[in-house]
Amino acid sequence: MSDRVFNVLFLCTGNSARSILAESILTRLGGGRFRAFSAGSQPKGEVHPMALEVLGEYNYPHEAYRSKNWREFEAADAPQMDFVITVCDNAAGETCPVWPGQPMTAHWGIEDPAAVEGDGQKLAFIKAFNQMRRRLELFVSLPTAGLERLELQKQVRKIGREEGATAMARDSG
Repeated sequence: MSDRVFNVLFLCTGNSARSILAESILTRLGGGRFRAFSAGSQPKGEVHPMALEVLGEYNYPHEAYRSKNWREFEAADAPQMDFVITVCDNAAGETCPVWPGQPMTAHWGIEDPAAVEGDGQKLAFIKAFNQMRRRLELFVSLPTAGLERLELQKQVRKIGREEGATAMARDSG
């Protein structure tokens, strides 16, 4: 793997909360090494307002995001993905398109904060944000130039398992 810019697509069914959080967080943490995108298999058509509120409160990019269908990334002029990461269990269980270039794939399931209603919803979004940020901090710290493709794939998948993420953080610190 070289020191080039890697394209990362985060998938969720509705593309309104978790995948948007991931796209924003990686946009900030990526340091020019990663370009983040998000999409959904059945997009809601709008980003959840609480996702935008939490991103804004933590000073992460929160403007110009939109809920879009993953079919946009099948188009001939779409950027070729290096990584495709599902962030919800429903999207992980669906038949995904065949992505050009054989990107590395992983599943980083996070509970849907949009499923929480009432007083606990903001806390659920903050929890999802923090969980995603921890995973992406590990992701951007991977030595993409120094790992063989299979080892990199293994490490990216390990991040999605909370115990794996904790172990990786302990090992690197």
